[in-house]
Amino acid sequence: MELLRLGPIGQEIPVVRVDDEFFDLRPLTDDIDGNFFAEDGIGAVRSALDNGELEPLDGAEELRIGAPVARPSSVVCVGMNYAAHAREAGAEPPERPVIFFKMPSTIVGPNDPLELPPYATKADWEVELGLVIGMRAFRVASADDAYDHVAGYVLGNDLSERRLQLEESGGQWSKGKNLPGFTPLGPWITPAAEVDPGSLGIRSWVNGEVRQDSSTADLIFDVGEIIFQLSQSMAFEPGDVILTGTPQGDALSGMYPYLADGDLVETEIDGLGRQRQVVTVTD
Repeated sequence: MELLRLGPIGQEIPVVRVDDEFFDLRPLTDDIDGNFFAEDGIGAVRSALDNGELEPLDGAEELRIGAPVARPSSVVCVGMNYAAHAREAGAEPPERPVIFFKMPSTIVGPNDPLELPPYATKADWEVELGLVIGMRAFRVASADDAYDHVAGYVLGNDLSERRLQLEESGGQWSKGKNLPGFTPLGPWITPAAEVDPGSLGIRSWVNGEVRQDSSTADLIFDVGEIIFQLSQSMAFEPGDVILTGTPQGDALSGMYPYLADGDLVETEIDGLGRQRQVVTVTD
């Protein structure tokens, strides 16, 4: 079962896909958002499917794919969370999760174009496993208990502008993380019960050439540990998104050039689909 939002920007339709057939969720919910997850929307969808209560959505294959969760209240990201990525950067693995925030306004669909301003000369790709919170998480008792707070998993690209992030940052990262379109999500959310987040292949390409090829088995802090530790100092609400870090192979490593006009960025995680962004530098 895969949860999607299909249609033009601002007019997305909530949809579930099962065995390549799309079903309209509007009889159950206005959108796939925090309220949907807080009210056990995934359980309601399963029940409706089992009872044959949902109608197919005609023409779904022709519609734009939007971000599969509508405007979360927060997007929290973990940096330097793959062991090989830390070694690549010449850093010791962190003892605690390194975090930063992205504005919900950065979220776009998985195949929407990436429009860069002319001063974004060091734009970088970062394929990441994302998770969507299903119920409020604050002071979670343990890393094992933390998994109960996950509604599902999603593919994300934590795009970054490294000059703004590191050279003109004022000592923090957010300036280089929050340009419009810098958090493509999707194409879908897979319910947590159907995903083993600890052993997923995770990859990226630029212009068809492999850049990142790793596994979530290389995560320093796994999903449960991230939620457990972060929930001691912040409260996550249903629909919030956490991005868990990127593996080695981004442009910051020095092995590859930064993104330029006309480049094609592709990202993929096993079972969570594939994204495709074409870069356009605007005036």
